[in-house]
Amino acid sequence: MCGITGWVAYDDDLTHHRDIAERMTATMALRGPDDGGVWIERHAALGHRRLAVIDLEGGRQPMTERTPAGTVAIVYSGEAYNFKELRTELAGLGHRFRTGSDTEVVLRAYLQWGDRLAERLNGMFAFAVWDGRTETLHLVRDRLGVKPLYYRPTPGGLLFGSEPKAILANPLAPPVVDADGLRELAANTMAPGWAFWRGMTEVLPGTVVTVDRLGIRSRTYWRLEPAEHPHDLGATVDHVRELLTDAVARQLVADVPRCVLLSGGLDSSAVTGLAARELARQGERLRTFSVDFTGREETFRADEVRDTPDTPFIRDVVARVGSEHRNVTLDPAELADPAVRRAVIAARDMPVGFGEMDTSLLQLFTAVRAGSTVALSGESADEVFGGYRWMHERSAAYAGTFPWLAYRSATSGDRGAILHPALRERLDLDGYVADQYATAVAQVEHRPGDDPHERRMREVTHLHLTRFVRMLLDRKDRVSMAVGLEVRVPFCDHRLVGYAYNAPWALKTFDGREKSLLRHAAAHVLPPSARDRVKASYPSTQDPAYLMSLQQQAKEVLAADDHPVFAVVDRDWLTAATAVDPLNVPSDARRGVDRILDLYHWFEMYRPTLAL
Repeated sequence: MCGITGWVAYDDDLTHHRDIAERMTATMALRGPDDGGVWIERHAALGHRRLAVIDLEGGRQPMTERTPAGTVAIVYSGEAYNFKELRTELAGLGHRFRTGSDTEVVLRAYLQWGDRLAERLNGMFAFAVWDGRTETLHLVRDRLGVKPLYYRPTPGGLLFGSEPKAILANPLAPPVVDADGLRELAANTMAPGWAFWRGMTEVLPGTVVTVDRLGIRSRTYWRLEPAEHPHDLGATVDHVRELLTDAVARQLVADVPRCVLLSGGLDSSAVTGLAARELARQGERLRTFSVDFTGREETFRADEVRDTPDTPFIRDVVARVGSEHRNVTLDPAELADPAVRRAVIAARDMPVGFGEMDTSLLQLFTAVRAGSTVALSGESADEVFGGYRWMHERSAAYAGTFPWLAYRSATSGDRGAILHPALRERLDLDGYVADQYATAVAQVEHRPGDDPHERRMREVTHLHLTRFVRMLLDRKDRVSMAVGLEVRVPFCDHRLVGYAYNAPWALKTFDGREKSLLRHAAAHVLPPSARDRVKASYPSTQDPAYLMSLQQQAKEVLAADDHPVFAVVDRDWLTAATAVDPLNVPSDARRGVDRILDLYHWFEMYRPTLAL
């Protein structure tokens, strides 16, 4: 796991701009604390920061291969879980290896198959190959978009990076945000390619972007496609078990300490049980981590997205699998610390406004990183197997918009309520969401003969796998890599995703509940409590001290009369929010305050230009 960046300029000699390439690379230092390097030739510069996970000594980057026609160079982020099989295949074709790293396997796979190597990889990855033989750059991203990759066209070529901050370090990319950036930030539709900063684009999952003197073009090498499901119920459960077991085993391969993030829910508990069995076969004991808040179990109150606290279920799973477990307990002062909020904004390069759901994640990952470099997560199981409550509530699933926006919860309120009235009118969020939804649904392909409900649930699943999951994967990657922790996601194995996508909805709910296939496929490694637990969202503190701290910080923002944040947010809305009793703050108001505080600190940190 690493950070990559680069610059292609056909109208310049980049050997004269090493200082800029080094600045771009330095922005990725948190993603790659173990090593770094820059490689430059006349029209290309590649930068790399390394988090050493496989072949700690031999996997240094940028990695190059000289050929009679020119040098081929690669900077690579992520993991190819099938690199050992590919290495054997390539060796049989005559390739000779200098290292034991998966990076060299990917480089030599490019030398053998060109950009068609993407189809052969199983993993999470974002990498760039500069082919000096043709002066061509290829940017390649994994199928589900687990690893981030952004680019910005320039008059003479292109800039790219794992995160926008790397691109913004180049003087050709001034920090400008326009109405399009703010519109999607507020709407939360996860528009494909959106990157918040003007001029930037995200490389789409399952896509190769190619840059040469003729311009920029892209090729989709993987997408969700309808197919007839080949199995009955019993065989489907068995095949899901086989695929998930294999994915977990592959993703445990590393030359550094590993662990699992355990919440006590079905998803993370399934990964924990399978990982514990696999490591036990290797003579190792699994380590697990969870996050909680001071006094939460004793004072827990059920709300619209959480019926139960996590701790009792975590105890049951740990007792079942025998893991070495640590519970990371956080207090309100830590969660509300503005320095931690700023660290999250710096990690994500934008004011997302998730509040303590992000700050607690950063603190959890900091604790995990003290003892492990790789962590497995249960992320994405809800998208793959149909786990969200709004998928099973007909009014949300059939709302004629994105179900996560139709469902009433702490995160689905009016995200535009905090905006300055003039800006809100200009952004026309309702119209924007309607346009994005129509575009998204139009991309769904159906099987002939499917009944109306099957067609609708295929649309709902497609929306989640191509849009909603990208928000969660980006969050997990950016916050984990801010502390140099690699988080792997077995449920994003493309074989499992493609198989489950085409399983009929009736099979996914065959026992009358959500995630039926996963529940039965993983039953052999789960305690009954975790197996039967109802879906619960990521934990959030209910401590009034945290809310009081938020309100106090909001009052300090209000005291900054001429601050540029008030070109974006509604001062009257914030004034009203600070006057509410902390014990009775509505959830949407609480999230609104978080979004405003994020915007305030983002202005302070980035000094952006608003082009509204």
